[in-house]
Amino acid sequence: MAKLEAGAVAGTHTWISESSAPHGSEPRFEDGWHAGVRDVASHLLRIADTTATTGRGLAASNTMLVAHLQQPASPDSREPAAEEPEAPPVTLDARDVLAAAERFSWAVATPGLRNFPDGSDFLDVALSAVRPEERAGYVERLEAFAEQHRKRLEEMLRTHGPGSRPASHGRYALVGQPETLVILERMETMPFLLRRRWEEELEGVFLDDLEFVWGPRIRLSR
Repeated sequence: MAKLEAGAVAGTHTWISESSAPHGSEPRFEDGWHAGVRDVASHLLRIADTTATTGRGLAASNTMLVAHLQQPASPDSREPAAEEPEAPPVTLDARDVLAAAERFSWAVATPGLRNFPDGSDFLDVALSAVRPEERAGYVERLEAFAEQHRKRLEEMLRTHGPGSRPASHGRYALVGQPETLVILERMETMPFLLRRRWEEELEGVFLDDLEFVWGPRIRLSR
């Protein structure tokens, strides 16, 4: 049931994201329209991921939606409120994340066997699906994920990694890449956001193959 609800919310996200302001609208109205669309679409995507991964279904969706709707409206631009200093956003260093992923030998092929010696494009897209509130302590989250799924990662590398029979046909190219550990963690945590960011930047077949082998709770490949 939670999967059906998550899919419905994701479909609504797509519909809203593709909407446009009424024809002939003034530029200021269009700017406000698009800003509102981005805000609503972002929250819908978050609701879809939360619903899909927590398994709480409608209750999780309703709680997040109500919380968003109850937020106070933005003050009128003609009466600017005093700005409060914001805490600097937490940044993720891709090098630190990659170094952490490379420590898990049961999930990563040896450098000489990897299909992509430089997998930075894959890593960048995967990290773009880490929301700001998740960045603090993300390396520790990744390490816990790898330890939790050690046997599963070992089996995936053995059966579909470099040198395996399935890989000899030119598929499953991401299995054994250190960047893949981040992709898998995001696939389990933020599947809709990961899929959206991936389709904007990379070929879907790489993610589809990885999803087929890993078998996540929410399968989004067509």
